Amino acid sequence: MAAAVRAADRGVRVVLVDSAVRAGGQFYRQPDARWGARRPQVLHHSWRTWQRLTARLGAHLADGLITHLAERHVWFVERAGGGGFVVHALGGSGQDRPQTVRGDAVLLATGAYEKVLPFPGWTLPGVVTAGGAQAMLKGGLVLPPGRTAVVAGTGPLLMPVAAGLSAAGARVAALIESAGPGRLAWGAARLAGHPAKLAEGARYAAALARRGVPVRTGHAVVAAHGSQRLEAVTVAALDGAGRVRAGTGRRIACDALAVGHGLLPHTDLAGGLGCRIAETGHGGWGVAVDGEQRTDVPRVWAAGETSGVGGAELALAEGEIAGRSIAARLRGLEPDRRGCAAAAGTRARLRAFARVIDAVYVPPAHWAERVGDDTVVCRCEEVPASAVRSAVAELGATDLRGVKLLTRAGMGWCQGRVCAPGVAGVAGCAWSPGSRALAQPVPLAVLAGEEGEAP
Repeated sequence: MAAAVRAADRGVRVVLVDSAVRAGGQFYRQPDARWGARRPQVLHHSWRTWQRLTARLGAHLADGLITHLAERHVWFVERAGGGGFVVHALGGSGQDRPQTVRGDAVLLATGAYEKVLPFPGWTLPGVVTAGGAQAMLKGGLVLPPGRTAVVAGTGPLLMPVAAGLSAAGARVAALIESAGPGRLAWGAARLAGHPAKLAEGARYAAALARRGVPVRTGHAVVAAHGSQRLEAVTVAALDGAGRVRAGTGRRIACDALAVGHGLLPHTDLAGGLGCRIAETGHGGWGVAVDGEQRTDVPRVWAAGETSGVGGAELALAEGEIAGRSIAARLRGLEPDRRGCAAAAGTRARLRAFARVIDAVYVPPAHWAERVGDDTVVCRCEEVPASAVRSAVAELGATDLRGVKLLTRAGMGWCQGRVCAPGVAGVAGCAWSPGSRALAQPVPLAVLAGEEGEAP
């Protein structure tokens, strides 16, 4: 949105191809207008920033400089003759109505998806991702399936999720963060130059304290229990190496578990175009960009989480820089460096912040040891951990591709987007972003048929 508005401010015609019903992405996910939410702002922060951005978008929708194509899922971007691009998308409730959009340049703002590592019981009904719980609350105005929730994993997302669920009426039995007190204190000391971010975290902590939500650091959910659905979780303390401390297991009754272990940039479209994917530090990845958010493929820009996870404020700054760059470069001009100075300063500050966050919130080093042989690690193909371990120990697999070919792990609907980090951990293989020809499943009828072209 930020890039589209900034480019349109300079007279560029923009087609905003959006997978959501309404603009705003995951951070500003909005409930359906027909539901009549009277105060949606209580589920968000930085609401005034959102209002200003929405007003600017609305003005350009009215003057025709921006066309918003909602509920369109882009599955491929290809280069066309004359240096342009063709964007292939699917629309409709079944994502089976094809459409193409042509442009002189492309900005990839594909965001990120959640990293969830397997553990015994993680496939039980009632277990959702942390971001999924937040999406249900913001977009559906509903709580996760259950009234008593545990929020667990690692990362800064857990606190707003727990606070949001508690404010919406759920009983949050505990927030379980695997990062220990020492690591959190180390991170806080290095974030002294980011008082606004520290204050934001303090506000969430205060909200949890007011509602009586226990917060346990240096702990992890080691198992979820239930017959037909989630009934309880076992939580245990971790030692400095990330292993479970003997005798610390404690059972907590709950019927909802929101769990997450960070975010992974969505780089499929960038990879399909041949953009370079690079490490951003501390195990993070993203599309490599320069100071203008340009990739190494001419006329392709990237902004937001796809170029490295760092949060909504960083995404807005990168979008503004990219929009200014696109508007200038399409006219053969150099971008106005002074006009980008504020956004560039914000970007530098928040990228430094993100590097510290990446270093603080890392999954426990020995989490895979807690995954039992009968635990399903690839949900699409129902591949248990025993099959993955057998592929390595007995059949000679040395990497994720070998494990995939021998077990079918990663061959299902998600194509490894959900399971690949977990399978890699269980197999003891290195993980890096995969290169997929298509960014999402596409019906064969769409590949074989003609596509309608958008203006």
